[in-house]
Amino acid sequence: MFEGKNIIITGGSSGLGEELAYRLAAKGANLALVARDQARLQSVVKNIPSATAHKVRVEAFQSDVCDPSSVEQTGRRIVETIGIPDILINSAGIISENYFEKLPLETFQKVMDTNFFGTLYWIKAVLPYFQKKGQGRIVNICSMAGLMGTFGYSPYCSSKHAVTGLTQSLRVELKPQNIRFHLVCPAEFTSPMVDQLNTYRTAENRKIVQTIPVLSLEKVADEIIRGIEKDKYLIIPGAITRLFEILNRYFPSLTRWTSDLIIRQCYKGPKG
Repeated sequence: MFEGKNIIITGGSSGLGEELAYRLAAKGANLALVARDQARLQSVVKNIPSATAHKVRVEAFQSDVCDPSSVEQTGRRIVETIGIPDILINSAGIISENYFEKLPLETFQKVMDTNFFGTLYWIKAVLPYFQKKGQGRIVNICSMAGLMGTFGYSPYCSSKHAVTGLTQSLRVELKPQNIRFHLVCPAEFTSPMVDQLNTYRTAENRKIVQTIPVLSLEKVADEIIRGIEKDKYLIIPGAITRLFEILNRYFPSLTRWTSDLIIRQCYKGPKG
């Protein structure tokens, strides 16, 4: 499915984007890795040949997903360099966690700009090429936070719910054009972003989020690849996470009650 395909991965310099890059290169895909940090991008590019026996093309493109003109220009450069893309993976994202009272409006703007608008800009940039080719596939890395609310994640949940709504709408609208979508909703997993989060997150957030076991980065990447290969629209890595999603979908009052109980037991509240 991936051999010989041209795949764009945003956030390709670290975390899940990097892990997916290794796996897709090993399956014979040509990659355009996009991120802001050129040095980290080049490091991933250098590491990929040792991770695959395939002769694949891997190129790094420095770009800011929050800047629509940069995204559009980078999209053109990618087409000129490796050809029209077959798959777009929107993996770039940031997270912020705190009590709502302590979160400035600028934080909401920053998280929304990266997680939602960055996804939107890249879809807009590649859509004309997919339409020209008559097909395409878009993988939006979302989160369980895009399916339910979570303590301390008001900016993050807002942005990921927006990604969920965008993906649901475009799945219906663009399917007649043979453009397919995957919505990936993992719970928490090991990554540099979570390592940074662990240095400041609230006790309430840690307690409620880690009700679902934290998965390894490798397992999440493996399940995403399998989900794409099986053409699954909603990809939720981890059996327990999938069970939790089913409970939340069919028994939302139960998951709300459980969340409220957990918070009552550990609530500290904002101080100062």
